[in-house]
Amino acid sequence: MRLVSLTCSNTEIVHSLGYAAQLVGVDDHSDYPAEILATLPRVGPDLTIDPEKVAALEPDLVLASLTVPGHEKVVASLEAKRLPLLVTEPISVEDVYADVRLIAERVSAFPQGSEAPERAERVIAEMRRELAAVQEPVRRPKILVEWWPRPVIVPGRDSWVNQLLEVAGAQNPFAARDVKSTPIEHEEALLEPPDAVVIAWCGVHVDKYRPSKVYERAAWQEMPALKHGRVYRVPEAYLGRPSPRLVSGARAFRSITRDVLEGRSAPQDALPRGIDISDV
Repeated sequence: MRLVSLTCSNTEIVHSLGYAAQLVGVDDHSDYPAEILATLPRVGPDLTIDPEKVAALEPDLVLASLTVPGHEKVVASLEAKRLPLLVTEPISVEDVYADVRLIAERVSAFPQGSEAPERAERVIAEMRRELAAVQEPVRRPKILVEWWPRPVIVPGRDSWVNQLLEVAGAQNPFAARDVKSTPIEHEEALLEPPDAVVIAWCGVHVDKYRPSKVYERAAWQEMPALKHGRVYRVPEAYLGRPSPRLVSGARAFRSITRDVLEGRSAPQDALPRGIDISDV
């Protein structure tokens, strides 16, 4: 069985199912698990995948995802090569569960993949345990998640981030917007002032996140998040990838929610308390 994954999320689902050893190529951005991916051929960045490189790997199955805006062109180029494709497009956490099952089902068609469906159910059960809702809090703090700083881009209604916040006892101040994500003006953030801001800049390593960029925004100075020192760094790998690693994002949100409800500021390093980011 020869698998090629073109997005981080599908690479991580394959790993969670125990079939990372069957990967023969991945996109340039896939980085987990690092020790397994280190020697694999790379077929290009997510939006400029090289179909010739993918075809040369002679895959039995190519995993793509429309969660990456613009990936439609990549899918079309692979279809033109008549490559065996599975394309996912999750929006909710339930969709992520469905994708784990779907990938497992396709993998199970190969001799080495017979255990995939059973493994998928174990992965999903563990995710469900981790993502069980907390007891209804006295109040749900507003946590603004920032995908990009200039312009500020935030998740809207069609995002699994909303569910991660809900199970953590918090809420997305932009959950009413009927979009996957949206740019906002600085003043718009003040309409539903967040109690905390989470930096999860897409395509940027967490070590490069700069909370100071948020604290410097003149329009945000009276925002509760800034007044109380609650700007956090959470790896985009924990929030932006629809894979089993979303459980780490939920843990981060729970930690931040506790800080808000108990009146604490963010730690000096701006990482949520108790969150280990050694795997990013």
